[in-house]
Amino acid sequence: MKKLLSVLSLVALFGMGTFTTLSYAEDAATATVEAVADTAAAVDAATTSSAPAEVAPAATEAAPAEAAAAPAPVPNKGDTAWMIVATVLVLMMCVPGLGLFYGGMVRQKNMLSVLMQTFMITCVLGVLWALYGYSLAFTEGNAFFGGFGRAFLSGITPDSNVATFSKGVVIPEYIYMCFQLTFAVITPALIVGAFAERMKFSAILFFMILWFTFSYLPIAHMVWYWAGPDAYTTADAATAASATAGFIWQKGALDFAGGTVVHINAGIAGLVGALVLGKRVGFGKEAMAPHSVTLTMVGAALLWVGWFGFNVGSNLEASGFATLVFANTLLATCAAATAWMFTEWFFKGKPSMLGAASGAIAGLVAVTPACGYIGPMGAIVLGLLVSPLCFTFVTKVKTMMGYDDSLDVFGVHCVGGIFGALSTGILVNPALGGTGVYDYVANAVAPYDMAAQMTAQAWGVGTTLVWSGVVAFIAYKVVDVLIGLRVTEEVEREGLDTTEHGERAYHS
Repeated sequence: MKKLLSVLSLVALFGMGTFTTLSYAEDAATATVEAVADTAAAVDAATTSSAPAEVAPAATEAAPAEAAAAPAPVPNKGDTAWMIVATVLVLMMCVPGLGLFYGGMVRQKNMLSVLMQTFMITCVLGVLWALYGYSLAFTEGNAFFGGFGRAFLSGITPDSNVATFSKGVVIPEYIYMCFQLTFAVITPALIVGAFAERMKFSAILFFMILWFTFSYLPIAHMVWYWAGPDAYTTADAATAASATAGFIWQKGALDFAGGTVVHINAGIAGLVGALVLGKRVGFGKEAMAPHSVTLTMVGAALLWVGWFGFNVGSNLEASGFATLVFANTLLATCAAATAWMFTEWFFKGKPSMLGAASGAIAGLVAVTPACGYIGPMGAIVLGLLVSPLCFTFVTKVKTMMGYDDSLDVFGVHCVGGIFGALSTGILVNPALGGTGVYDYVANAVAPYDMAAQMTAQAWGVGTTLVWSGVVAFIAYKVVDVLIGLRVTEEVEREGLDTTEHGERAYHS
């Protein structure tokens, strides 16, 4: 317990460092220009009409009524097609990307257990997302939980639409629901790397259901639920709309694609799990090297490719702004892999494939909250800085604190997520190449306030750390009391593949 409190205190010191709205200046400006152009075209058409003179007055009188009853926005087929592709890419991250990335890093006797865990977490929680998860995360309720208006996907049809981040632009609700499903299943799956090779499969599923319900869903609601840009017409309307948003959104924290919701959320839960379960049998005394760095590299590559769906898909539109997100994601990852390689080369004498893959993931983690708010040079700086930080936690802090985070979920995802979330508050500054924070009432980028933005980012980081850490600790204890968390020492030594699943990954 003292070790748990010590590590959590360290994390709190690292993570703690006015409501603002999302930054989509380009798209909003484009929408405004298009609207003006459409209006001008309509006026021009009316004034040059070849209709008979007696018909013209009636047409003129009807124009205001038609303008008042403007048709509801219709999804753009390009946006819809892109969101379908993005959803498939994120699904690929979990099945098979994460499974192969984690599976290659465990010992041969536990390869299938990791694949089974990531695969079935995706399937089980995917069903729960449709039953109640989507509704609790993305419908109006209170500041911490949504309601049950979309339970069992009630009310969703092929004609149902949801807002994006540009006024008057929508996408089909079914694809939005499926896109968010992929986030909801990969986040819990990330946690398994922290306690790999020693937890019962039944206990993992039970824990994941509890944590998904009481940590992932409320954090997703707190960070991402809002009324949409069309609600922000006047200052009073904005105040009313903001009152219905999630708690962290109301604080003004920026998280484009999941630095808090995904990486900090899963990373701190993984650390708590590693501390509650204790070390693997033989940890520090027996060799526990990855059994296949080749598979880990393949998994990392799949994660990298899939991450473009993760980050760029979070734009919800196939626009010019999405290309900025794409560039930031690509450059931050390249920079982070490079930085990790040289850092490891300097301190250990040799650059390893495992280190390069870890660096790439660290860069992807760090840029996830920032990718829609920073410029390309900011993305490179982010990547160059995050890898030495994560390398230190993976190689030094873990040894110093003595915990067994099997696959470095905390050191890469939580630490990288914290760094990315806090850096977003700095690099969003237009003076540093950032996009600024867009004011939907003024339809312009708001003045940058570093103190206010960093306070907001700290709220997001701190709330996620505390909420997820507490929920995870309680969930682990509940599962331990009811069915037990750990396999026996004999089972652990034999390997989880045969003892838990009756199969082997290899037969040679």
